[in-house]
Amino acid sequence: MSVEAVVLDIDGVLIDVADSYRRAIVESVMHVYDDTIPKADVQSFKNAGGFNNDWELTHATALYILACQEGFDRDLAAFTDAIEASGGGLEGARTVVVNAVDPDTRERIHAKWKRDRLTDVFQQLYLGSELYRDFYDSEPDLDTSGFVYDEPVLAASETIDTLTKRWDVGVVTGRPATEAAIALDRVGLTVPDKYLFTMDSETPGKPAPDALIELAERLDANRIAFAGDTLDDIQTATNATETDPDRDYYGIGVQTGGLSDEDGRQAFKRAGAHAVIEHVDSLPMILDE
Repeated sequence: MSVEAVVLDIDGVLIDVADSYRRAIVESVMHVYDDTIPKADVQSFKNAGGFNNDWELTHATALYILACQEGFDRDLAAFTDAIEASGGGLEGARTVVVNAVDPDTRERIHAKWKRDRLTDVFQQLYLGSELYRDFYDSEPDLDTSGFVYDEPVLAASETIDTLTKRWDVGVVTGRPATEAAIALDRVGLTVPDKYLFTMDSETPGKPAPDALIELAERLDANRIAFAGDTLDDIQTATNATETDPDRDYYGIGVQTGGLSDEDGRQAFKRAGAHAVIEHVDSLPMILDE
């Protein structure tokens, strides 16, 4: 797989977020509604597609919990399967609920669905009180230490050195820019702003191909590898190929997010991954093949 540039996702590839972002998802819902889902079940939403934004995944989780409290009788697997069939993402979740309950029940669910509060609790839990004050110039109402400090670095420093010395490197992430900066600093990866796309960028989020195509143009590359840990990441590369057929985009599944073991490998393959690796440290080796 001879490429001219490498594009990396952050969460689940460079940084382990199982005890940070994914924990913040389930604990935010628990804090606001006194009920939630198991942390392992977050992957079911990711697999449904359209949940590159963890705030929106939190909102969808809360929507499921509220619906269940109002008598919604589908289990989580059936709910996320229905989200996928409805186009994925938060809008897909809303469509599932709209189609499953009567208007009065839907009104009660939406009346209790506090999206802004969920996002604010998420940020307080993830950042901790000190960073929350710094980032938002506001006083938190929770006393939290911050899950951001519970993010092990996945990529070895030697891997980062090899990638940056041998290829041009860009990043496409669903993190806000400030949080992307924290992660990249911990990883030891310096990426110029023009090669970094975050939640705050004007381009649509994954699986839309816009950021990946724009990066290919800015990197002046015709053969690009994109390494990510979700099916949306692979779909992003596929969408880029369809939208920009004059370039070659290779989606590489990395199994340190949630799609592990043989089941995860097969899920990546079915989604169209050109290669699947157990760890990002294997990335330079497959790019040399």
